[in-house]
Amino acid sequence: MKRILLPILLLGASVLELAIASDAQSPPRPNVLLIIADDQAWTDYGFMGHPQIRTPNLDRLAREGLLFRRGYVTSSLCCPSLASIITGRFPHQHKVTSNDPPLPANVPPAQAYRTPAFREGRERMDEHLEAVPTLPRVLGEHGYLSFQAGKWWQGNFRRGGFTHGMTVGDEAKGGRHGDAGLKIGRETLQPVYDFIGEAQRAEKPFFIWYAPMMPHEPHTPPERLLAKYRGLAPTLPVAKYWAMVEWFDETCGQLLDHLERQGLATNTVVAFLADNGWITDPVTGHYAPKSKQSPYDGGLRTPIILRWPEHIRPAESKRLASSVDLMPTLLRACGLEPPAGLPGIDLLDPAAVKKRQAIFGACYVHTALDLDNPARNLRWRWGIEGNWKLVVPSPANEPNAPVELYQLAADPFETHNLAPKQAARVQRLRQRLDAWWPGQ
Repeated sequence: MKRILLPILLLGASVLELAIASDAQSPPRPNVLLIIADDQAWTDYGFMGHPQIRTPNLDRLAREGLLFRRGYVTSSLCCPSLASIITGRFPHQHKVTSNDPPLPANVPPAQAYRTPAFREGRERMDEHLEAVPTLPRVLGEHGYLSFQAGKWWQGNFRRGGFTHGMTVGDEAKGGRHGDAGLKIGRETLQPVYDFIGEAQRAEKPFFIWYAPMMPHEPHTPPERLLAKYRGLAPTLPVAKYWAMVEWFDETCGQLLDHLERQGLATNTVVAFLADNGWITDPVTGHYAPKSKQSPYDGGLRTPIILRWPEHIRPAESKRLASSVDLMPTLLRACGLEPPAGLPGIDLLDPAAVKKRQAIFGACYVHTALDLDNPARNLRWRWGIEGNWKLVVPSPANEPNAPVELYQLAADPFETHNLAPKQAARVQRLRQRLDAWWPGQ
């Protein structure tokens, strides 16, 4: 057995040493389980310090893995965020910027979703995703079986490169964002268990996309969980959301336990993040300002966890991480070279993590104005350098919004806009943001 020791990365008070074992016969490639929370704020985990919400299974995952507390998604809306996770590209690169294509004029939304024009628009969005490599497609080229379960916006699961899946892409039956796939977690986990069994019988490594619509609305937790939070939360809508978070955590624990029972935990890379944030409006129960669809950390920030027993030493990193990093990270963990042109880094490469100085992203309109020109749909671009965050609005879609600058270490909930007092810093960060993507 030969051991390859990667460089040491100092992470505050902790030290990360990655040891990847291999032998001359090329060990079996690891399985991959990607867990994606749906509409959950970065604060709403036990391991992130929430005083009431219980997430014992994700807490354990965080303890056993490499935890990036300062992870971010590329956009604070489900569809473009998920498209970035599976392609390793920003929305302006894969062109899936919004949840929906343009809606036909003078047609009520409930009817517009069933029109030929809407279906044609959805087809164009699906074609954009098919035009670039995806994580399951690349893995499939190297013998992996893959399974889609949960949220999925891009038609039939095969269009994303999955070999197996639950979403058939029938718009008439909820195909807009998952149809049958939305049963996972809320109703059953059996399809995932069945797929794992099939992959074992075929003696194939596997990739699982577990993206249940949890804790996403509707917030309908079991009463046994809701009862825990009725007296703790400020209002019933908040209690329902908190209970949904614990329910989601339970399903994650069930999946992780299944891997252990099947003897697969040691050779499975588990990755975790949320697709975007969420802050519950205490009165309505819907999302509050500065969360979903916003350029603030309440909509963009998420913990990112990577666990691979005996290969990734448990540690916490204060460095910046992005959802576009997952594709190159997971492919390299599987011994594969990522496609050319990916903007992300390998989060298991300490030198690359240490070298990074800034991350970027953008937020777009919910319903697209133009399916082929991402800039037409742009609302804000944002960038973070160290603890400084710049938010730049689009003149076209946010004409009255100001440029904003926040010092996240001192003001993590972005309440004090320092842009008027920090003109030089705004200019310098704006130059970095323009170099990333000018938004035109």
